[in-house]
Amino acid sequence: MNIDKEINKAAEAIKNADAILITAGAGIGVDSGLPDFRGNQGFWKAYPPIAQRGISFSEMANPIWFESNPQLAWAFYGHRLNLYRKTVPHTGFNLMLKWTQKKEFGGFVFTSNVDGLFQKAGFSGNRIYEVHGSIHHFQCTKPCSHHIWEAADINIDVVMESFIAHEPLPHCLDCGSIARPNILMFGDWSWLSDRSAKQNSLYHQWQNNLKNAKARLVIIESGAGNAVPTVRMESNSIFHKFNADFIRINPRDYDVPKGAIAIPMGTKEALQAIESYL
Repeated sequence: MNIDKEINKAAEAIKNADAILITAGAGIGVDSGLPDFRGNQGFWKAYPPIAQRGISFSEMANPIWFESNPQLAWAFYGHRLNLYRKTVPHTGFNLMLKWTQKKEFGGFVFTSNVDGLFQKAGFSGNRIYEVHGSIHHFQCTKPCSHHIWEAADINIDVVMESFIAHEPLPHCLDCGSIARPNILMFGDWSWLSDRSAKQNSLYHQWQNNLKNAKARLVIIESGAGNAVPTVRMESNSIFHKFNADFIRINPRDYDVPKGAIAIPMGTKEALQAIESYL
């Protein structure tokens, strides 16, 4: 593979597009200093106290802990919330924002991430579909209603050595039960999807506008592996549906369908390389 040739093709595709769809998985945040949860070893490296318990990521990211051990559940999600609040989006986010702002139909973000980095980088909330929800929004664990509220004023005090969250833990604003992040977890029947459903509606409206205008679309996919295929499936679907140009950025899982562009690099490095061609 000639990487320079692929980067040049990617730059041309972005240059000629009327709209940009950014599809993003967890790997896009690694260059911002976020931990790579790839496999249990990656997860346990980020959370040694959970490694000592032998709990996998899929076991930990389960709403059952908010019932059986809310201090442990909020240690995990509270630490992630505190981490994401401190994280600064890397320059690649700024580059993609700049590219979308130059396009007639702008851009849209489809992401499985719950960290809010796209909003922090300046992307409009009306142009982001967080398919798995957001850690910056809370809901009732029951849930007693469809109320989803912002968590901006709520702080979680986590003791990393013992890995417990100190009281007071977040509680439902309506019934007083333990609250939880508005995130789709594993084995989750209590997630309130209302907020994400509204984002999905805006996403499909944008797609309809592109179709009606016969707009030329480019997809920039980054940080999306095969383990959780949500983002990859969406990228592939839109690629065929719109006959779009498709750029896949991934240092490991960079296989692409015929006609797509593969860039086997980290997100920040790849986007900066594309910018140099633009």
